[in-house]
Amino acid sequence: MKVLIVDDEKLIRDVIKEYLKIEHMDYLEAENGEEAIKIASENELDLIIMDIMMPKIDGYQAVKEIRKFSNVPFIMLSARSEEFDKLTCFDIGVDDYVTKPFSPRELIARIKAVTKRNAKKNDYYNFAGLKIDKSAHEVYVDDNLIMLTPKEYDLLLFLVQNKNIALSREKLIESIWGYDFYGDDRTLDTHIKTLRNNLGKYRDFIKTIRKVGYKFEYKE
Repeated sequence: MKVLIVDDEKLIRDVIKEYLKIEHMDYLEAENGEEAIKIASENELDLIIMDIMMPKIDGYQAVKEIRKFSNVPFIMLSARSEEFDKLTCFDIGVDDYVTKPFSPRELIARIKAVTKRNAKKNDYYNFAGLKIDKSAHEVYVDDNLIMLTPKEYDLLLFLVQNKNIALSREKLIESIWGYDFYGDDRTLDTHIKTLRNNLGKYRDFIKTIRKVGYKFEYKE
């Protein structure tokens, strides 16, 4: 799993990194909310550990911005333990709240608990009548199972996991077919066409972004 550590104190980041290494977890780091938003938009993350009080963009605003394009779980860090701060965090969609100073072992336990809870939630994606069951590797349109090729399924899942983000053709080809793919854009376009046909009335969820690529667009 990949964790983004966001804190303006290098010592805090270094301590968390050491414990993540022990648990064989990958990590990225940012020292303010502005960096965090950029990294979150460019990477598929399993969890974000976010400090509240930071320069440029604070933790509250960073969470709100990241929530516009990602459902990644958050654990908030704060030197303040007031009930108001905790309630504010939960109101903006934070999964857990840890007060500084904290035990690194407790933080690791919180990380495992949050990711376990969210793993159950993330077994399904629902968009109107379009449903993706990750555990069964199945896709339903209005409760009817549709048959997709493995590449069509992978393509749909990748688009959904990056919902409302414009993805370049190069990014899609690299992510679905790999670095050593020797085909061209027509392969991707053909898969998009057949995928749309399979989605029926939900075909318009997959938008063509002129001169860029494609995105899965769904506004709740």
